[in-house]
Amino acid sequence: MRPVRFFPPFASAIHRDPTASARAAPVAAGGCRPAARLPVVMLALVVFAPALPAAPAAPAPAAPATVDAAKSVDPVQMLRAAVDEVLAIAYAGQPSADALAPRLRPVLEKYFNFDLLTRSAVGPSWSGFSPEQQKRATVLFAEVVIRTYAQKFEPGDRPKISYSKSVELNATSRELPTTITYAGKTYAVSYRVRQFPEGWRIYDVNIEGVSMVSNYRAQFDPIAQKKDGPAALIAALEKNIADFNADKK
Repeated sequence: MRPVRFFPPFASAIHRDPTASARAAPVAAGGCRPAARLPVVMLALVVFAPALPAAPAAPAPAAPATVDAAKSVDPVQMLRAAVDEVLAIAYAGQPSADALAPRLRPVLEKYFNFDLLTRSAVGPSWSGFSPEQQKRATVLFAEVVIRTYAQKFEPGDRPKISYSKSVELNATSRELPTTITYAGKTYAVSYRVRQFPEGWRIYDVNIEGVSMVSNYRAQFDPIAQKKDGPAALIAALEKNIADFNADKK
């Protein structure tokens, strides 16, 4: 039996017919379709922080911001800071894909809420996961996504990013539209953020009408809704990572 390969959510989004409706890529056995060569800001800010093994110990974190201070930060300001940090890392010597992932990890951990992102990608089946399974699935999902995109990364020219005014979704959520110009082409990219005690955090990204959360949910649903869904999804993610590591040897 060939291994399950989870398709990257945005390979088709970049090149698809703009008049076509966004459709999630299916899960398939065997090799993954070639992913688009994305500019680094799209790479790093549509993929999510890995719990990579053998990562160096991080320095002691600064004292967390108070709730009042976190609420005072504009979400667009948060996104600008995230993009600036990602670009500074990615274009510092233009590291290889293998070297890039662990360097981006602390930045992504700072600006994304991975628990919410994984829970949203799994969908209603999440309630059937035990706390231990939820934690394991979050770690594995993050690693699958970051490794998939890191291997497709080619730095190229620095992208230009234009930020629009935030759109209020509800009292604690905003949508942050941006326009990214790269290699002579323009892409509409929007980020969905939610306010937490520690500040605004990203929980979904939409490129040219394709949502990362919705795309991965379409892939996970057929597995997670099985009788042994939580264990089956974790096993599929573990197998995907194991096969990735084997392919690199």
